[in-house]
Amino acid sequence: MTSSSFPASASSSSASSALSRSAASAAPARLALKGDLLDFTAAPAWARVDDPAVRFRPGHWLLIEQGRIVGVQADDPGEGWQREDHSGRLILPGFVDTHVHSPQLDVIASYGTELLDWLNTYTFPAERRYQDPDVAQEGAARFLDALLAHGTTAAVVYPTVHKVSAEALFEAAAARGMRLITGKILMDRHAPDGLRDDVHQAERDCLDLIARHHRRERLAYAVTVRFAPTSTPEQLAMAGALCRADPTLYMQTHVAENRSEVDWVARLFPEARSYLDVYDRVGLLHPRAVLAHGIWLDETDRAVLARTGAQIAHCPSSNLFLGSGLFDWPAHLAAGVAVSVASDVGGGTSLSTQRTLSDGYKVQALKGQRMTAWCGLHAATRGAAEALDLSSELGHFDPGTLADVCIWDWASGPVAQGRMDLARDLHERVFAWMTLSDERNLVASYVAGVARFRRD
Repeated sequence: MTSSSFPASASSSSASSALSRSAASAAPARLALKGDLLDFTAAPAWARVDDPAVRFRPGHWLLIEQGRIVGVQADDPGEGWQREDHSGRLILPGFVDTHVHSPQLDVIASYGTELLDWLNTYTFPAERRYQDPDVAQEGAARFLDALLAHGTTAAVVYPTVHKVSAEALFEAAAARGMRLITGKILMDRHAPDGLRDDVHQAERDCLDLIARHHRRERLAYAVTVRFAPTSTPEQLAMAGALCRADPTLYMQTHVAENRSEVDWVARLFPEARSYLDVYDRVGLLHPRAVLAHGIWLDETDRAVLARTGAQIAHCPSSNLFLGSGLFDWPAHLAAGVAVSVASDVGGGTSLSTQRTLSDGYKVQALKGQRMTAWCGLHAATRGAAEALDLSSELGHFDPGTLADVCIWDWASGPVAQGRMDLARDLHERVFAWMTLSDERNLVASYVAGVARFRRD
């Protein structure tokens, strides 16, 4: 195997409606949004349609002062508020995408390969372009505006191995007031020229980025291991040392996505019990660790995740598109493992959380399970916020949280409207919305009370 190749393996909407960076940098002093408010007070039970964790307040006003939610009420708040009446529309907390690759908008919907070939054929050539600061800046702006245009107001993001790509994301997110978790990718082997770093330079870059961006405004740094095969044991040890030195840091990586990948890891790390054990041995599993996929994990692995507090970012659209496998969500919940949901663009085929959740339902159906709309939406809002230790900031409508809020049409087009008219109860209505809607239903996205996207 050469250093630039893997072994053979066994849609973003336009951001033209996104508000410019210069628009409305401060939240209105007092903003009131009226609509059908839906959020969660706790985690819903698996497969329970009538669940007390669901909080639905139709035709209510969401009250926001200086960018923070201060209350909910049925009565009109009066003339002292900037009021927006969205009666008959759905209002949700902004979605949280816990695993997505910003440069991979360029390769979304690429044909015909499994994971390892797909990386070599499409992903790595696209990522190499991000060593150019102009490309990195344009790509970061386009990516974040696309998130906002899909109703995603916070994200855990992969840039590229280049320090400048992480810099561009941090600056673009700060300009938009967004909650963003990212960090330069660590990758010092089994990658092409132009996409490898080395242990010492990577450590210096990480420390500099941490010093300048971690915990600045709504930014946080994630020690970002691409995946075990593309880091030497020395680099993995360095990444673990960074995490131990500062427990406020996040960590993001991939684990057990594809069977060929799992076999490759076993050959590279014969001393490890499993793919997950590679990370556990060097201290990369902790309560702020986000591991994407986790399809091919066993009962022992799930116990390790529960013990360490690490979460799985479930990426159903990507798993189906690349043929990676079917994630066992109930088994992880039963083991006490937090599960969030993620688009994983560009393996995933859309930044739309609704499309991702619709695919999540199909994955569970293929395993003989039924995912409710409640479990899916909770995992994309309050559940994701809690798994990231951000529930005091976002993910629900409790007073004191920042007003990351999105407004949606219940239906777009005659087919969806007809289905809504026939819905018999709330879950049936919300499940139909989750299955039939996408970014075309989005009316507006607010970040900390500032409108960052409005539909033309």
